[in-house]
Amino acid sequence: MNPLTQLDLPTLRRRRSMKWREFPDDVLPLWVAEMDTLLAPPVAAALSDALTLGDTGYVHVGQLAEAYAAFASQRFGWWPEPAHCLLAADVAQGLMDVLRVVTRPGDTVLIHGPTYPPFRRLIPGAGLSLRESPLARDASTGRYSLDLDRLDADLASPSVTVFVLVSPHNPTGTVFSRDELLAVASLCETHGVRLLADEIHAPLVYPSEASFVPLLGLPSAERSIAFVSATKAWNLAGLKASLIVAGPAAVEDVRAIPADASVNAGLLGVIASEAAFRSGGPWLDDLVAGLDHNRTLLDSLLAKHLPGVAYVPPAATFLAWLDCSGLGLGPDPAVRFLERGRVALSPGPDFGPMGAGFVRLNLATSPEILTEAVRRMASALD
Repeated sequence: MNPLTQLDLPTLRRRRSMKWREFPDDVLPLWVAEMDTLLAPPVAAALSDALTLGDTGYVHVGQLAEAYAAFASQRFGWWPEPAHCLLAADVAQGLMDVLRVVTRPGDTVLIHGPTYPPFRRLIPGAGLSLRESPLARDASTGRYSLDLDRLDADLASPSVTVFVLVSPHNPTGTVFSRDELLAVASLCETHGVRLLADEIHAPLVYPSEASFVPLLGLPSAERSIAFVSATKAWNLAGLKASLIVAGPAAVEDVRAIPADASVNAGLLGVIASEAAFRSGGPWLDDLVAGLDHNRTLLDSLLAKHLPGVAYVPPAATFLAWLDCSGLGLGPDPAVRFLERGRVALSPGPDFGPMGAGFVRLNLATSPEILTEAVRRMASALD
């Protein structure tokens, strides 16, 4: 069963999450990275059992690291050492916990552009400088890839001490190959820059497009640290649980993080995530199949109703990065789509200078809602 077709619009509007409460009821929200699905049955059962027990106390990591290790072994062919994992509230908070250990005030953190918006806020807010190393974009196909020459030059800057790689990439949906990741790890070692990887979208790679390669599975990434979570793939963002995973030569850095950092995670998040990693695979497969259908459907809908929008179906994630610069709507097309079409999308400029003229659309909804959203977007141009 397609998990994306189990809820209709009136039911979804009863939700109290940010996605459904930020805008008036006449707006279709296809913005923040939250899916329009029910919980995977094993996750729902685990949470139901916890609530029946009144098991809502202080968090304990339980077997979450072991559950993730088994999942990563089965899906990615890589076994992370559970003893090298640390519980964190979410990937963004985990990243900040690590940056406090491996940087000093005034250091520069490098990240690919376009850039995940929370990182653009949190990193400078921690007293660090943020610098963007843009991905390369093929002018004929619109596809993004690593610009290794530019990255080499940016890593050579004396102030850069950390590079944050979002893999798979948000918002472009790009999946980096093993050779590309080896090259990035080698460049970081050459320049003495610590390599950190946000791998939250790893379970959401489309098998027909690519295979996910865990950074820490590479022999040249021993000093690297990865951040993983079940929250995107199983729609658990509000339950707060993720893991910081240390490479063999980064274990002491992760152990230097104060123990209080793990307290910010939620016990229900740990329970749900453990169930997702251990038993949520069949549901995840159905979800990815439904998302695969939606990313293709969006391609045909745009060709029919908005041919001026350039779109490359993502190789991973449930996020579509739409180039609307040909529509003449200025740097932030999301404003027009919201005001005249009543569709809420993530503004491209929030992702940095490379986002001007773009919007990010959330594909994780029913085909009917997606179809209506594109129809409304087209009507906003009338």
